[in-house]
Amino acid sequence: MTRPFGPEAGTAGVARGARLGVDVGKARIGLAASDPDGLVATPVETVPRVLGGEGRTADVARIAAEVDERLAAVVYVGLPRHLSGAEGAATQDARGFAARLAAAVAPVPVRVVDERMSTVAAHAQLRAAGRKTKSHRPVIDQAAAVIILQSALDVERAAGTRAGELVEAPTP
Repeated sequence: MTRPFGPEAGTAGVARGARLGVDVGKARIGLAASDPDGLVATPVETVPRVLGGEGRTADVARIAAEVDERLAAVVYVGLPRHLSGAEGAATQDARGFAARLAAAVAPVPVRVVDERMSTVAAHAQLRAAGRKTKSHRPVIDQAAAVIILQSALDVERAAGTRAGELVEAPTP
C-alpha cells in the first residue's frame, strides 16, 4: 500500500490516511492517531523521552515506527506557546524534536500546531471522566496528544488543508 500525499484522495481537500498527534514533554511523549479518514483521534501510547540525544533516538525511532505501521499521511507535533502567543524554551524544544522527527519519517510531512492549554484541557477531561488526579500521569500525555490531533483534524475539515506549519527536516 502506498501513502497518499496529494489532495486527490481526501474529501476535505487533503489526502486520505491516518494522522498522528504528538505531545512532546520533558519526560514523556504522548502519541495519538486518527482513522484513515481523519475523523476521530484516539490515544496510542506514552513514549519515554530521550533528553539530550541527537538524530534518531529511541523516542524518535518509536514514533517513526508508528508512522510506518499506520502508513500515516502526516504527523502533527504540538507547539507549546505562552498564552500571549510568544515562544519560549519549551517551544524551541518541541521545534527541535519535530525537526529530528521530520528527518526520521521523511517523506511523510511533519507539521507543528499550536497546543496552548492542551494539557490543562486533558486534565479537565480526565477529571470529568471520573479519573482521580493521581491516575492522570500515565495517560495525560496521550490525552493531550488526542486534543492536539483532534484540533488539527477539525482545522483540516474546516479549511480543507493541513493544519499548522510544515517542519523542514534538517539536512545532514
